[in-house]
Amino acid sequence: MENQQADQQTENDELVLTRVLNAPRELVFQIWSEVEHLKNWWGPVGFEWGYAKLDFQPGGSFHYQMRAPEGFEMWGKFVYHEIEAPERIVFVNSFSDEEGSTVRAPFSPTFPLEIRNVVTFTEQDGKTTITLRGGPINATEEERAAFRGMKDSMNQGFNGTFNQLEAYLASVRE
Repeated sequence: MENQQADQQTENDELVLTRVLNAPRELVFQIWSEVEHLKNWWGPVGFEWGYAKLDFQPGGSFHYQMRAPEGFEMWGKFVYHEIEAPERIVFVNSFSDEEGSTVRAPFSPTFPLEIRNVVTFTEQDGKTTITLRGGPINATEEERAAFRGMKDSMNQGFNGTFNQLEAYLASVRE
């Protein structure tokens, strides 16, 4: 019974998003794996890219900086754990400073420091389904509760990001 309860806790702590894209899996995977592509769609709607450096391999990282329309700068990073081209990418996402050190989210002192994400890519009839599953790791109960409390906001944010991905894919395929 304890294990079942732990599994349910993990599911509650997980954000799951799925999007079907009108593009082949190899192209969608490439757009997740090259900095020149990521800069065109990753991040909140309306943010402009500044710095971006990508080392796309297990143990490598993606360190980036974006600016909000109001001028606020935000730094973030991914640390890649598993890459199975073109099927799956596993990375830990966090907010960072200019040096790439993990820092607290600028919007919450209790948002988890690290989010483990698994992105899968499946293709059927020339269309690719991406599924993003993300949840806090090494987090306190207070941090997990903050994550759960922000699921609606994160859902909206990722929908905007995935809309940008969809539009970017359409422009690349033209």
